[in-house]
Amino acid sequence: MKPTWSELLAAARGEVVETLGALPQALRDPASSLPVVYERRPGPSLVADGLEPDLLGLFVGDAHPDEGQSSPLPPQILLFLENIWDFAEGDWDVFCEEVQTTYLHELGHYLGLDEIDLEDRGLD
Repeated sequence: MKPTWSELLAAARGEVVETLGALPQALRDPASSLPVVYERRPGPSLVADGLEPDLLGLFVGDAHPDEGQSSPLPPQILLFLENIWDFAEGDWDVFCEEVQTTYLHELGHYLGLDEIDLEDRGLD
């Protein structure tokens, strides 16, 4: 049975808070000021911009080392909870694990890591 939006949101928020609390202080400080936005799925404008409709997460804005440089959007992480739930195939443990992995992956982009750096850290 598919959970309600409130259930997905509560589980994801709890996982992000727990993950944030487990980070080393040097990472926790910049990460704690980065907003996390929870969406069901990417909206039509994101899909029209070429993003996959089944995307799990996205970092938008300038990376932490580059803040204030070029992006018109403030830095933030978007987590697409219904897509993560679909990826987890109805398994709460997999859902929570993927929320953590996706959050850390997008946080890595904020901290200036590229896809190769993230892959090297097991966050691909």
